[in-house]
This record gives sequence, structure tokens and C-alpha cells, in this order.
Amino acid sequence: MKAFVFHGPGQSAWEEVPDPAIKEPTDAVVRVDAVTICGTDLHILNGDVPEVQPGTILGHEAVGEIVEVGGDVRTVRPGDRVLVSCISSCGRCPYCREGMYGQCRGGGGWILGHLIDGTQAEYVRVPFADLSVHALPATVDSKDAVLLADIFPTAYEVGVLNGRVRPGDTVAVVGAGPIGLAAITTARLFAPERILAVDVAPARLEAARRFGADAVADAREAPEQLIADLTDGLGADVVMEAVGIPETFELCTRMVRPGGHVANIGVHGKPATLHLEDLWIKNVTITTGLVDTHSTPTLLRMAAAGRLPTAQLITHTFPPDHMAEAYDVFARAADTGALKVVLGGEQHEVAVRGT
Repeated sequence: MKAFVFHGPGQSAWEEVPDPAIKEPTDAVVRVDAVTICGTDLHILNGDVPEVQPGTILGHEAVGEIVEVGGDVRTVRPGDRVLVSCISSCGRCPYCREGMYGQCRGGGGWILGHLIDGTQAEYVRVPFADLSVHALPATVDSKDAVLLADIFPTAYEVGVLNGRVRPGDTVAVVGAGPIGLAAITTARLFAPERILAVDVAPARLEAARRFGADAVADAREAPEQLIADLTDGLGADVVMEAVGIPETFELCTRMVRPGGHVANIGVHGKPATLHLEDLWIKNVTITTGLVDTHSTPTLLRMAAAGRLPTAQLITHTFPPDHMAEAYDVFARAADTGALKVVLGGEQHEVAVRGT
């Protein structure tokens, strides 16, 4: 088969590799119909995730069809159309039993495209298939569904739920890329008083308005002052970091009010300074997190009901063998206007509601 293979920082190629096969009785092999590229994949190519070994197939998000299952798989069978979650769960370790699948100690967690071969391929082996793939409703298009493999559960769980967004809150989202936009969308479910989006790209700030931000600010123009003006000097109740660089994390800590929450979503490749000389007295809660995907079934139901604007995030589509071009477009988002790029997805025809 063909797959997108990481060969070291700055080196990758769409090339021939061996077909995946069942290794454990809990495995499934999925024919990939649609994949997308995550900001984390860019971090890997930049050398920020050293655990990823050269020769690894990248990608941790996909929609496809089950073609083979191991003898212990019970919930899916060949022919089923499924969402491949970015997180795999053994279901048995202490963390999985608490719903913390991202911290799985039984061989799961974030392994696809990280510790084992991933989804940016024609076929992928998915461990622990009973808990790591989700049957898709016929009303959800493949291109839309692939956004539920990672960015929507990540934004919702690591940003909105960890940040404890409540009705009437002032929420600031620093970074209006795909994760930030998904955070704005899902934060609105909790009826905050206002949402402020912060970025440096005018196109992304305009996208943030379309996705529900009440105000936007250029990160280079003291957005903490705008938050202070909007809140009588208090600061935001919840600030979400959705970039992954030291400057944006430190900006978040300057924007949060005493007693507020900073929810870090971004993937950081460098140390950030924690200014405890300012924060120790402010009763601030700072959370980090790898998504657990416990919310995926709920988000799938919402998508099937038309309650999540997944399609609006997709700005570019490509055939699967244009992976290098798709990476280039996604990496140059400031120039290309890319939010999410999707490869494939043409194979499924959506059923019409009510028929």
C-alpha cells in the first residue's frame, strides 16, 4: 500500500510500505477513506516529538471501512463504516477504567502515528478496536466525521471541560486555528457571556467571528488590555491556550482573572516560564491534558443532528496521493487560509434525513 512516512525532522514521503495485518486478537484493519492533518503532525515533522521514530507512518485521525478483525473483536465487523479515534483504549488498566483513555497504561493512549504506524495510509491497523473505533451514523459525511477523531473532542475536553466554562463567563481563546475554532464552537454550548478570540492572522480572526466569537484581538496588540476593559479589570474567567508556544501560554496567564482557569490545549515543544511570582496569590487553576475522547459518542450524536459546524472548518480537500501538497498548504496556513485539510472522503454518499 501507499502511506505517508516520517523519515526524520523535515523529511517525509508518500511511498510504498507493507500492508498492515492483524497482530493481536483485539485488532481491526481499516481501509482508510478520509484522513486529515493535525497540528501535532507538523510538530512531529519539526522534530518536537522525539518519540516518533523514523519509518513511522504519520496520522491519528481517519474514517474508513473495517476490512478485517481479530478473533476477540465484538462491536464491529467487516463492512462497518467507522471513525478511527486518535486515542486507543485497552479498557482494562486503571486509567481506562476511570475514562482517562489518553493515559492508558495497557498499550493504548496516543499511539497511532506516534508509537505505531498511523492513519495517513491506504490501510491502518487499529489496536483495541472495540473501544477505539466508533460506528458512524449514515447521516454524517466522511469528510465531516474525520474532524471528530481529534480536534472536536480535544477542544471540548481539554479546553471547555477542563476550563470549566459556565453560563455568563468571559472566555478567551488564544489561537484561532482549527482547535481554537472548535473550542469557540463547543464553549458556546455553555452560554458564556462573551468569547474573545486572539490570533495574529486576520483570516483566522474573521473565521473566529463566523464560529461565534463576540470579539477578536491581534495577539501583538496587548489583548490582555482588551480583556481588562471588557471585565472591569478582572480578567477572563477561562483562558484557553490553543497554539503551543511559550509566548501564548504566558499571555494566557496574564489574561486570566483571580480564581479563573487557564486550560492549555496546545502541544508545546519548548519550555514556557510559569510566573509564580505573580500567580501564586491569584488562586488560578492551570490544567494540561491529552484528550481522552470520552466525549466522542456525544459529539457524534450532535454532528448527526446537525449541531456541530464541522463542514465549515474544511477549507481544502485533496486526493490521498497529494499528501505532500496537503501538508504544505496546511503548514502555510497564514498564506493559504487553510483551517482543516481533508484527503479522500469521496466514497460515501450521505443518507438524506427522513428517508
